[in-house]
Amino acid sequence: MNLAALFSGGKDSTFAIYEAQKLGHTIGCLITILAPSAESHLLHHPNVDQTMLQARSMNIPQILIKIDSTDTAKEVEILKESLAKAKSDYHIDGVLHGGILSKFQKTKFNDAAKSLGLNVVSPLWHKDQRQYMSDLVESGFEFIITSVSCDGLDQSWLGKKITRQDLDVLMQLSEKHGFNLSFEGGEAETFVVNCPLFSAPIEIIESKTHWDGYRGRFEISQAKMKGNA
Repeated sequence: MNLAALFSGGKDSTFAIYEAQKLGHTIGCLITILAPSAESHLLHHPNVDQTMLQARSMNIPQILIKIDSTDTAKEVEILKESLAKAKSDYHIDGVLHGGILSKFQKTKFNDAAKSLGLNVVSPLWHKDQRQYMSDLVESGFEFIITSVSCDGLDQSWLGKKITRQDLDVLMQLSEKHGFNLSFEGGEAETFVVNCPLFSAPIEIIESKTHWDGYRGRFEISQAKMKGNA
């Protein structure tokens, strides 16, 4: 099928594209909705404005829409409008969803797609989290942590690029503190800086770290495709 990928720039939505292509699907476009804050229940917030670089590196057209509300009903309405545009402009047959565990998100995305006669492909749904995180690293996905908001993850993780050794530590911390290893519950957010889908890595030039003693975020203020001015 020709799919519109719901794309946040994080590990899950990017790896879903990788898996969907392996299954024989094509990605007609990316759909990225910029939420105004992290309070959204449906949308990824940190550094979403930098997804334009990732789209260029993957050479996939992107529908990028800013929204001024975190009201779920409003977000779903904007999503439907975006899917309708993708159906009209890129002739998509379905929607690619990178969720793993969130039934709430999956139901909302499924309903939005169904209203437009579109299928939904969810290649990561209910994957074993340990195996999934290992597959990410072993497949050459390089991603940084851009926000943390749970016990067990402190300021030192912000901006960190996750290696195999870091993943081992995360597994131990997940067991000790009880947070979701794949961060599906919002315990952390990520941003992919390189992967097999990219023609060039994303180089972070300027960034800021915000930390309030419990929660924090890594804000990318300037980045570029490596090798580009």
